[in-house]
Amino acid sequence: MRRALVLTALALAVLVLLPVAGAATALRLAYAGDPSAEARTRGRDALWLGHAWVDGRRDAADLRALKRRMAGTGIRDLYVHTGPLEHDGSLPAARFPRAHWLLRAVERELPGVRVQAWLGDRLVRQEGRRDGLRLADPAARKRIVASARRVLAAGFDGVHLDLEPLPSDDGAYLRLLDRLRPAVHARDGVLSVAAHQIDPLPGLHHVGETTTGEGKWWSQRYFGRVARRVDQIALMSYDTWLPLQSLYGGYVAHQTRLALQVAPKDVDLLMGLPFFHTDDLGHHAGAETVAAAVRGVRLGLGREDPGRRRFGVAAYVDFAATARDWADYRSGWCRPRES
Repeated sequence: MRRALVLTALALAVLVLLPVAGAATALRLAYAGDPSAEARTRGRDALWLGHAWVDGRRDAADLRALKRRMAGTGIRDLYVHTGPLEHDGSLPAARFPRAHWLLRAVERELPGVRVQAWLGDRLVRQEGRRDGLRLADPAARKRIVASARRVLAAGFDGVHLDLEPLPSDDGAYLRLLDRLRPAVHARDGVLSVAAHQIDPLPGLHHVGETTTGEGKWWSQRYFGRVARRVDQIALMSYDTWLPLQSLYGGYVAHQTRLALQVAPKDVDLLMGLPFFHTDDLGHHAGAETVAAAVRGVRLGLGREDPGRRRFGVAAYVDFAATARDWADYRSGWCRPRES
């Protein structure tokens, strides 16, 4: 009996460890090689900015410092946290009292840079819960569209939507985007979204939704369906749980290729860079570095579509970034090609 139990345990261990070992090997191989010389910034990068820029905590000196950090980079879009949305989808104007100052100051100090209102909220799916926004509610979707119109009327150049956790194949989200895009375009605005990662293995999103009730990954098909409804999509390629730079960089390379395969050519595809240093189960700061992410992005772009113009990176987030983060972004992604 004891021998049988030992043999069963060994068999189970092999079944679990072999796929994990195989995946680790695949990620390390994806991180190997030299990035393409063409895989550099196209001048379509973005930066997420915290709420302090619209509530009065940031001032002209802060903007001058940001201007110095951005000089010579490819950053064209600023996603400024302007929400959060109320759980019913509405957005009180009191949330962004200093938006007018910021918009005028960016126009003066950073000509050509677009400022998008970053709107988001936590989503809930269960009936009866009130601690989040329910996309299945048509009235909530209608209010989100009205909130988008409000920030565009205030002078923002676009709307950046970040609703989490959003399970793959959520039809209500697609219906929201179908209403939101014409409303944003009617005011000559840009519609962008923050997107979940793509299944590294087909069907993996079902595992997360079954075990936790919340989605971490989208199917590649769903990612493409979302991308076709927006002007810009930023894949949040961080919080991967991976413990080593080589694994994380290989994962980013793989995510970049998966996203490039389904994002339309006329849509800006941006890959996220971790400008933050939380150290927990989901994000290992020593592994998820800007240097590893940039190298992964360059490897994935060079292998899948090196000539794509509508492509960039998006850095999260300004208030947690270090000088090293900015330096690695510059040297890895923005450095001019050698002649």
